[in-house]
Amino acid sequence: NNLGHDWFSYFKIKIMKNISNIFLKKKILIYGLGKSGLSTLKFLQNKCEIYAYDDSVKKIKSLKIKKKIIKFDKISKLKFDKIILSPGIDINNCKLSSFLKKNRKMIHTDFDVFFSFYRNDCITITGTNGKSTTCQILYEVLKKQKFDVRLVGNIGTPILSAKNIRKKTLFVIEASSYQLEYSKIFKSNYSVILNISPDHIERHKTLNKYTKAKFKLLKSQIKGDLAFVKKSDKFINKELKLCNFKSEIIKVDTKSKGKFFEKIENRYFFNETNKENLSFIYQISKKLNLNKKLLLDVIEKFKGLKYRQQIIYNKNKLTIINDSKSTSFSSTIGVLKANGNIYWLLGGIPKKGDKFTLPKKYFSKIRAFVYGKNYLFFNKKLKNKKKFENFKNLKIALKKIFLLIDKEKSINKTILFSPCAASFDSFKNFEDRGLYFNKLVKDYYDSR
Repeated sequence: NNLGHDWFSYFKIKIMKNISNIFLKKKILIYGLGKSGLSTLKFLQNKCEIYAYDDSVKKIKSLKIKKKIIKFDKISKLKFDKIILSPGIDINNCKLSSFLKKNRKMIHTDFDVFFSFYRNDCITITGTNGKSTTCQILYEVLKKQKFDVRLVGNIGTPILSAKNIRKKTLFVIEASSYQLEYSKIFKSNYSVILNISPDHIERHKTLNKYTKAKFKLLKSQIKGDLAFVKKSDKFINKELKLCNFKSEIIKVDTKSKGKFFEKIENRYFFNETNKENLSFIYQISKKLNLNKKLLLDVIEKFKGLKYRQQIIYNKNKLTIINDSKSTSFSSTIGVLKANGNIYWLLGGIPKKGDKFTLPKKYFSKIRAFVYGKNYLFFNKKLKNKKKFENFKNLKIALKKIFLLIDKEKSINKTILFSPCAASFDSFKNFEDRGLYFNKLVKDYYDSR
């Protein structure tokens, strides 16, 4: 094993080396031409007979790959060996739905392509909340300790776009339930499930199916592999009881804090959510025998990712936090607990089955400002729990908050933009939403 652990058996390595490449020189349809699909096309174009398709005619016309594009009416007439499905494609809600259902056995992902061509060590992280942050911290920790490491997957860099890969290259992979759902051969020596709460039910239909998509990471592992899971997560524990997994299961106690955590002074890790993420980093680092001083150095300097509980203003007894990435109540609980006198902005397209489970003792320090057309959903969740007001849009809601805080200059206060909902009602994505919020804040202070 490239990481030097003696628990990787000779038998495992021999089996992996003898897995035949199921994509090489095959006739392949790539469905979905976003970042993932385009990187797959580029990677396979000289290795296979490639055809590409996307539901968006506008997107197809904008791409300079006309020779690879196949028309809709010709797809069913060709016999493909494999179909590479982009994560954003839902086989129950797309133009090729009936074709995909008839050929479900042929469906694979870019993760499968990666695994078929490479045998590198991987640390793959999934979960409902905290995936990107945990991956980013782990990447920076490994880089600091001189690993040849790449950060890929759902965090924004397609796995097949990595360059100059060597035998010792280690991959830190963020995996969404969408990417795992259709993967068939992908395996990871280190698998991590941070947590599970109701999410993406509109796609997976049930919480059980969503959970099983996450657990494909563990199900594909073999003896000698390691799996890190949250010890106190009821959905994780329920799934663990249903199946005997071959890998070693390490239950991470995210509530237990030792001497190492007492040394941390970085405010970013003072809230519950980020402490939990750090618990996984610490347990993984112990298994990799990493240098604790270098680990602590990275943690103290870590500033967080954009729009993920990001502190964008901290002056005059006012803290403004941009948490645009929040698309569910569960992703916001930690930051609500960690701050006081909170002016909470939320709104957007709510997640099906989402529940608000903040303990009652925190209600008194929060005022909620709901924006957008789905206010009735949020009103129902907040009713009898905290004060709330409704606003037509985010701009008007924030303007009202600034008027209120100007009257409370002597009190420490926090403006928390944590929408607990998807952004597609008014924005392209959570980044677009986060950028817009930052602009609103900047415009306010520029005008004073």
